[in-house]
Amino acid sequence: MDTAQLHGIFLENLCLSLFLSVFALLVIGYLSSPLFIWTIAGAILFYGFGAPEWLLAAYIVIMVIFNIPPLRANLVSSLVVALFKKFEFIPKISETERTALEAGVVWVEKDLFSGKPDFQKIMAESYPQLTPEEKAFLEGPVEKLCQMVNPWKIWKTRDIPEDVWAFIKKEKFLGMIIPKEYGGLGFSALCHSEVIMKLSSRSLPVTISVMVPNSLGPAELLIHYGTDEQKKYLLPRLARGEEMPCFGLTEPMAGSDAGSITSSGVLFKGTDGKLYIKLNWNKRWITLAAISSLIGLAFRLRDPENLLGKGEDIGITCALIPATTPGVVIGRRHDPLTIPFHNCPTQGKDVVIPLDAVVGGASGCGLGWHMLMDCLSAGRGISLPAQSTGGAKLVARVVSAHGIVRRQFGVSIGRFEGVEEPMARIGAATYALEAMRKFTLGALDKGIKPPVITAMQKYYSTEMGRKVINDGMDIMGGAGISLGSRNLLAEIYIATPIGITVEGANILTRTLIVFGQGALRAHPYAYEEVRSLESNDLRRFDRAFWGHVGHVIRNTCRSILLSLTRGYIATAPNCHPQMRRYFRRLQWSSATFAIMADIAMGSLGGALKLREKITGRFADILAHMYIASSVLRRFEYEGRKEEDLPLVHYNLKLCMAEIQKGFDGLFDNLKVPGLRWFLKGWVGAWSRINSIGSQASDGYSHLISRAMLEDSEARERLTSGIHIPKSREEQLGRLEHAFRIVLQAEGAEKKIKKAIRDKVLPKKKVHELLEEARSKNIITEEELKLVRDADGVRYDAILVDDFDEDQFHGRSPSY
Repeated sequence: MDTAQLHGIFLENLCLSLFLSVFALLVIGYLSSPLFIWTIAGAILFYGFGAPEWLLAAYIVIMVIFNIPPLRANLVSSLVVALFKKFEFIPKISETERTALEAGVVWVEKDLFSGKPDFQKIMAESYPQLTPEEKAFLEGPVEKLCQMVNPWKIWKTRDIPEDVWAFIKKEKFLGMIIPKEYGGLGFSALCHSEVIMKLSSRSLPVTISVMVPNSLGPAELLIHYGTDEQKKYLLPRLARGEEMPCFGLTEPMAGSDAGSITSSGVLFKGTDGKLYIKLNWNKRWITLAAISSLIGLAFRLRDPENLLGKGEDIGITCALIPATTPGVVIGRRHDPLTIPFHNCPTQGKDVVIPLDAVVGGASGCGLGWHMLMDCLSAGRGISLPAQSTGGAKLVARVVSAHGIVRRQFGVSIGRFEGVEEPMARIGAATYALEAMRKFTLGALDKGIKPPVITAMQKYYSTEMGRKVINDGMDIMGGAGISLGSRNLLAEIYIATPIGITVEGANILTRTLIVFGQGALRAHPYAYEEVRSLESNDLRRFDRAFWGHVGHVIRNTCRSILLSLTRGYIATAPNCHPQMRRYFRRLQWSSATFAIMADIAMGSLGGALKLREKITGRFADILAHMYIASSVLRRFEYEGRKEEDLPLVHYNLKLCMAEIQKGFDGLFDNLKVPGLRWFLKGWVGAWSRINSIGSQASDGYSHLISRAMLEDSEARERLTSGIHIPKSREEQLGRLEHAFRIVLQAEGAEKKIKKAIRDKVLPKKKVHELLEEARSKNIITEEELKLVRDADGVRYDAILVDDFDEDQFHGRSPSY
């Protein structure tokens, strides 16, 4: 054997050894092996590759130091701390940011952020159920309220009738979240959500008027932070509707950045020796303010004389102010896109209130921001997601019926592939919205308030709702753009930007909260590193920092192996066989997300929160992992119904495609010093070749659309929980009746078409052959009547409203 052959064999063996060594290290990392395993593996490699004895000895000494935490902390971590402080690597966190970060708790987002989510645990998360009392309320007062409401009349008169308001107060709709001991209904988050969802399918002005007193406002603040005296006096009055509440937070110069409010209060001692606050404010976009009797107010409190002993700048404080207090200005209204609910400005000029008007009394002074953040950490997951889901269910119900009833070229428009596509998107989004709504409510009803999840829920629910209504309007065509009592979608379409805007503008919610806040809150080590540095706790920092290093190594190994195997080495919980691949893809997604998040935080440090295009992409990936988990949880909980498989596959494929899109954007745009070429040129290219997922095929959209166009149990479940009038005088009742009649008549029409193909009947339009078809016994007398009835109800159902000049100009009623 010559020298060249020996050299070749040596190189082959060396390459094989290197490959096996790298593979072994990847497996050790994938299995989250402890440091001593890495130490042993490293020593074996050093020895196996013939490293000099001094190098092996140095390696062992270094690893011994790293394996003994006190030594590691003093010899290594102390140097890391010094470097971090010198270069200001850790972001500075303001007090308002800190309060927001520490509000609520982390939930399943921590699993998704970890790189190694425990889906067995996630799939075991509780799914909430209504109590008999809550079901009775939905079937009784809520249904009655829906029947009382005339949406078109409210639109035209721009007012909710007095009898509707009286019923709302009498049945304690304004006290759903108030505990029974204070005269409220004490309903669960699920029931609260169900009420909003049902009302939103009927009238948005009524929905918003019920929704707001049960979300961020006086009642919720009092429940959690009020004094016993405040609770005993105000909560029963709020529950009975004797007090109409509003809450003033936003201002002309403080919208999404509510922490920058300028409304001010100054503490002083009155001539009677008691403490008072003199307030001045100018608030905008405050729902119900013009008709409120009790104004909740967020303001900055100053104590120039240090009467409370807390210094001059007390901080943001919340107080409850009777609207009749001298200096309070209410009565004017904004006009939010013509939707006639009370959205208003309010001002206060030198308004004097006693100190005990502060929520929580003297001890509540300066805690207002904490109160607001804590309440929002739950509230964002209830009201607007319920409204979006109710709207989507109504759209799904309306367009599916319209898709059968409305015909063009002799064919129901829902049968056209061009209509199938948006209809399938509507159906799939409706399924996902309900899945996400229920999954989140399960946490809230356990007392968990996960701010990152609820912010995610608010943003993606309202954005999905926006896409649903846009698709719905496209399908409805002329019936969607003609206002009147027959138009069931126009109000939702017009009002959609309102939900996008309130409770934090969606753009900033996505970029600043979902990932910007989530990066610290949900990451297993990042926030602990920040806190340990701030407190100069070296041992605490040592545990967090080296835990973080191990976290990065583990997720790098997991991401590489899961990518190479397309996730197939990942475990999946007990599930439907067709769902296993999605659980594995989510494991792959989570591992890649975790390592990319660490790369971004490590390379950009505190500047990351200003790179909102990057944080937005991270938010999209995290959110679609959560949406996919919600869809999987719903499918499992509801018994793995085979008829739901197209909806589930469509949604999960969509989530995987959106996750891939997010990663593509990160690989192309994350400018990491020294790694830019690697991420964009190599990792990005490999990711596109070996993508996590792609959009669902046309076959799934066909199956979804076909199921929506049938009078089936699947359609009923998809749209359950909304108000469906039984009267044919109501447009939805009229449309539903026509939907069923037309479907029944299709059987007879198919017989006639078959007879035409078989040349038993001449080639004419079906409706020109009815009598001949009957005479030849192709159809029965009952079928003949059914087809003629279908023509009548179809025509009536597709009519749109028209008005004379006086009605059009509002000179006479049009309702």
